[in-house]
Amino acid sequence: MQLDIPATQALWFLPFVLPVCVWVAWSDLRSMRIPNKSVMALVGIFVVIGLFAVPFPQEYLWRLAQLLIVLALGFLANMVGLMGAGDSKFLAAAAPFIVWGDAAVICFILSASLLSCFAAHRIAKYTPLRRLAPEWESWDRGRKFPMGTALGLTLSAYLVMGATAGL
Repeated sequence: MQLDIPATQALWFLPFVLPVCVWVAWSDLRSMRIPNKSVMALVGIFVVIGLFAVPFPQEYLWRLAQLLIVLALGFLANMVGLMGAGDSKFLAAAAPFIVWGDAAVICFILSASLLSCFAAHRIAKYTPLRRLAPEWESWDRGRKFPMGTALGLTLSAYLVMGATAGL
């Protein structure tokens, strides 16, 4: 699969973004919340590392505009009940890491991540695997699903795919 993100750019971001994505997934599974600190960490990573990794000023500023556009759309989606506020904020914070030409690929990765994370969560919920983390709030939230797992996996997978595209 051909990606528009340069491998060097993905490699710049990956070591900083990956721990935040793990944090988001873990937190959402544990407490059904995506911490604002994790979202701010993602934004900070892009603002600082992006200066070295992304061509300045046109592409860098456009990527920051993507953050604002996705934030506005996310707030609208949250207002009408389509997604949680944390999910909306995470999507906005993740937006600058995505090259616009890879939007279709991101949709594919997100779809696969949502399906696999949902299935894994539901299977674990009704098997002895649940005993590994019995205190997780996500087990008992009825139909609600901790989307931070799929969102973190999507951003991580995208950057890993971008970093390894030339191998």
